[in-house]
Amino acid sequence: MNTRQSLALAALCLLTAVALTPTKAEESFAHTCDHVNPKLVKLFGAGGFRGLQSYGTGILVSPDGYILTVNSHILNTQDLRVHMADGTHYPAKVVAIEPELDVALLKIGDNKLKVEDLPYFDVVEAAKRPPVEPGTGVLAFSNQFQIATRDEPMSVQHGVIAAYSKLYGRIGIFEATYKGDVYVVDAITNNPGAAGGALTTRKGELLGLIGKELRNELTNTWINYAIPINARITVTQADGKEATVSILDIVEKKEQYKPLTPNKKNEGPGVYTGIILVADPVERTPPYIEDVVPGSPADKAKLRPDDLIVYIDGVLVGDIHTFHEVLSRYHPNQTVKLEIQRDRKLQTVTLTLEKPKPKKPAAKK
Repeated sequence: MNTRQSLALAALCLLTAVALTPTKAEESFAHTCDHVNPKLVKLFGAGGFRGLQSYGTGILVSPDGYILTVNSHILNTQDLRVHMADGTHYPAKVVAIEPELDVALLKIGDNKLKVEDLPYFDVVEAAKRPPVEPGTGVLAFSNQFQIATRDEPMSVQHGVIAAYSKLYGRIGIFEATYKGDVYVVDAITNNPGAAGGALTTRKGELLGLIGKELRNELTNTWINYAIPINARITVTQADGKEATVSILDIVEKKEQYKPLTPNKKNEGPGVYTGIILVADPVERTPPYIEDVVPGSPADKAKLRPDDLIVYIDGVLVGDIHTFHEVLSRYHPNQTVKLEIQRDRKLQTVTLTLEKPKPKKPAAKK
């Protein structure tokens, strides 16, 4: 064998050895997935008509059935349901919501039904870890596109952390509520149903909650991001004092948690629509129209009783409180687009806002 043949044979052996050596991209995450999947749940609630999915994702954060997820429209129902990894399903209720962090805490079961010894993420330990560096390999677990039901496993995507930075997101014409630091991921993770899923290391260590579908207001591109599990924000309250809250505070306080009441400096002077909503007996009553004042902007827009207001200029209004809060940012003579549900279909109506009507003086006795 001559020198040239020897070199060719050596090169062939080297190439074969490289080809047979498992690369990092071929690394199996099966063990991690088996470990993480039982700690996630599929959520089913409000929605279910065109443009508004009725499903989402959550993570178990205690052995007795507390679930952490994002704050979304699917929670606006009396029939919130949870499907576990083993196929069992339970009713659930909303325990606490913090809009400024965009998270919610749920509880499986009711006064008669108790659950215990469930697998869960230790949020206390997860919150102690410092943020991971860009370039760190991650896994994203979620029920995107409702691929999983009952005992079917969650969808899993792998990628890396592209950045750790402030969230500049927008829903319709309004900025996203949460404005803190997020993990930006180089995988397409924020799909319908994925919000509330888990972002973990490739070993299954919890890093954050997958967020909603948002656009970056600086580049007008979709953002794939997760809210860090150790997220903490400081907000100026209505009384002018500052208050700091974290996801860990919500998980630890549970039913005793009281949401922040931020000072709304950008509120408008008030507007008139002529919309009379149904009574608001519970904390999260959907904004159904009970009546319309004749000759009002709502009457001119041909709104009807029993219409359900779903969006205002692309902003989801899941309850009466949110409806009033969103409208408080507008001024008279502005035009808004309402997406309403009528006969199980979404329709768009245009409404021109007017100045508030002066209150009539009380009759003298």
